[in-house]
Amino acid sequence: MLSQSSRMIKQSPFKYFKTSPEVIRLAVMLYVRFPLSLRNVEDLLHERGIEVSHETVRYWWNRFGPMFASEIR
Repeated sequence: MLSQSSRMIKQSPFKYFKTSPEVIRLAVMLYVRFPLSLRNVEDLLHERGIEVSHETVRYWWNRFGPMFASEIR
């Protein structure tokens, strides 16, 4: 019989976001990898048909940046 802790499944950190994890990862990586401002990232995403504000990109960077950095290390 499995214990309660072994049955727990790690939930996705993107669970409550309506934007796909791929778009969030792209926005954060553009901001971190290249010398771009938040508004430049907003403009690049807009050119690709993705409508997000620079404040959303900032929020994603604050929330997911450390997680992505730990994945790279």
